[in-house]
Order: sequence, then C-alpha cells, then structure tokens
Amino acid sequence: MGGCAVNTRLTRTLSSVTFAMAVLCGLVFLGTGLSHMLDDGAVCVKTSFWANASLGKLPIGEGVEAGSSTTRLCQNDPSVGQRAADLGGELPWLLFGALALLLFSRLLDAVLAKGPFTDVVARRLSVLGWVVAVGTPLAGLVVGWSKSWLAGSMAPVIGSGPEVAGPQALILAGLAAVIMGKIMREGVRMREDLEGTI
Repeated sequence: MGGCAVNTRLTRTLSSVTFAMAVLCGLVFLGTGLSHMLDDGAVCVKTSFWANASLGKLPIGEGVEAGSSTTRLCQNDPSVGQRAADLGGELPWLLFGALALLLFSRLLDAVLAKGPFTDVVARRLSVLGWVVAVGTPLAGLVVGWSKSWLAGSMAPVIGSGPEVAGPQALILAGLAAVIMGKIMREGVRMREDLEGTI
C-alpha cells in the first residue's frame, strides 16, 4: 500500500515537472522566434563541409566573414531568407521537445487517472511514439536543410547538400513506444474479453 502511494506521488511529480518543461520549451520557442525576428545583427552558421580547405580559397559572398578552423560563416547584413534559415536551424527541436514533453505529461496524467493498463494510456503511448518516430527525422531534416541552405547562401559550393541533424536514435524509441502501445491495447482488450466471460 505504501509503495503504491510512493509510485503515485512520484508519477504526479514527474507529470508536473514534465508539463513545466513542456511550457518552458514552448516559451523558449516563442522567445527565440521573436528575438530573431526583431534582431538586426549578423547571422552565423557552422559547417564541416570545408574542414580541409584553406579559408583563403573559399568562395564566400559579399559581407560574409569566415572563421578559421571550424568554418564558421557570418553574414553581417542577412536577407530575410537567411534570417528564416537561421530560425530553421534552432526552432524545430524546441517545438519538437515541447510537443513530446506535453504528450508525455498527458500520458502520465492518464496513468494517474485511469491506471497504467488502460486503453487511454495505450492510445496516448502510441500517439507519443508516432510523434517521436516521425518528428525526430522531420525536425532533423528541417534543421539540416536550414543550416545547409544558410551556409550555401554565404559560400556557394556545389555538393554541400542538406544533412539530417540531431539524435536520430530517438526514432527507435518512438517505434518502441508505438509497439508497446499496441501490445498494451491488445492486453486491455483481452482482459476486457476475459472479464466479460466470467
């Protein structure tokens, strides 16, 4: 009985902390977007495409400053497209994090309200899994494309195509959550069938 109360308290605390982190990620997302739109400073990007090139031979554009060994390019007077690409290099992961944390918080709320082995929990686990499995490569593609386009707009070189950025191993975690949600849903259905026959 005491262990159940501790688990309930721990789940409630984890749900509250997760929700607070989701709100914080959302606020950082909005704050970053607003500050970048109102900022008129330089836009910078790091790229490893020219890691072995000497900087004196880079075909950098007008108003672009290039760093030494890390190939850091900065545009002093960026265009609207360059500023948008700079945002695309930061905002997708913040949005993805806020959404995933919010869905995880709702999952924990369902566990507290209905119990762990219910249809609602299984559905929310599957939804969280799909969001993580699909959102991870999508956010990675947007970030990779944005950084690649931004670097290409400052130092155009053929072959510096987009990359997929971020922890792509999260796709496996998302797919595992989808599978666990399906298993739980089947277990709930079998339990309901068994209870109906007794």
